[in-house]
Amino acid sequence: MAHWGVAQVAPPAPSANDSVARPLPPHQALGAAPVPAPKHRLPLVIGTFATGYAGTYYTLSKGWYTGPRSRFHWFDDSREWKQLDKAGHLWGAFHESRGAVDLLHWAGLTPKQAIWYGGFVGFLLQSPIEYFDGRDPAYGASATDLAANFAGSAGLIAQQLTWGEVRLMPKVSFRTTPYAQRRPNVLGKNLGERLLKDYNGQTYWLCADVGAFLPEGNRWPRWLQPTLGYGAQQMLYNDPDTNRAAGLDAYRQYYLSFDIDLRHIPTRSKALRTVFYVASIFHLPAPALELNRKRGLVLHGLYH
Repeated sequence: MAHWGVAQVAPPAPSANDSVARPLPPHQALGAAPVPAPKHRLPLVIGTFATGYAGTYYTLSKGWYTGPRSRFHWFDDSREWKQLDKAGHLWGAFHESRGAVDLLHWAGLTPKQAIWYGGFVGFLLQSPIEYFDGRDPAYGASATDLAANFAGSAGLIAQQLTWGEVRLMPKVSFRTTPYAQRRPNVLGKNLGERLLKDYNGQTYWLCADVGAFLPEGNRWPRWLQPTLGYGAQQMLYNDPDTNRAAGLDAYRQYYLSFDIDLRHIPTRSKALRTVFYVASIFHLPAPALELNRKRGLVLHGLYH
């Protein structure tokens, strides 16, 4: 189904002495003792997740899935939308798991506890949506959506267990396209819906923290990260014949660019660190080289 990710829970509001959602310290031993933390933090984190989880699915059941129900069934959507919806599932699950792991560490759990208790939160948050899809006559539960959810959470866990930090970060960028105006019921009637539904406007990126792979003492700035991107255009209908009848020919796009990782911008402001942490899920506008089968190589002075 068309969405980036569901039930993304914002970090709890900080008190004056709190530092919200600090990432796991790089290379910290998995068996290290927990960092001392106020006792209120863990119940606050668990309560925030539980409330957000219940509230999101209650809202979906009452506001999104309001049509007729059918018997639970599966639907193979693996060839639709040039797989950009699967990239969205992976992206959402990865960052939901990343937030959960860091919040649990902030709440006082050991690195190992935070990784295993929080690592699959993204998968658990997003996967129940397949039950609702499976009861919708117009959709159906998707095994590939579940696989993408799992891949996102597993990718976060693997990096934390291997490196003790995130070195390969999936990100997303969005721009408006003319296609949503031609089919607003599917691609979105307003900007909020188009952010989720218009895959023509979504580009998914994988950013590499090169400095983390180089020998200690290297001079590569860790905020500067090369990145590979993937997108697609001219997707009005899933059926190729129907799409061509509308005068369109869907095609894939591949990008080479760089990103500024705000997590590595030095600042003493706790509020700004939290803003940078949340904003790090997005790829910032930057020059990019695009490759596609229609136009070959295309240079973008500033791609977003």
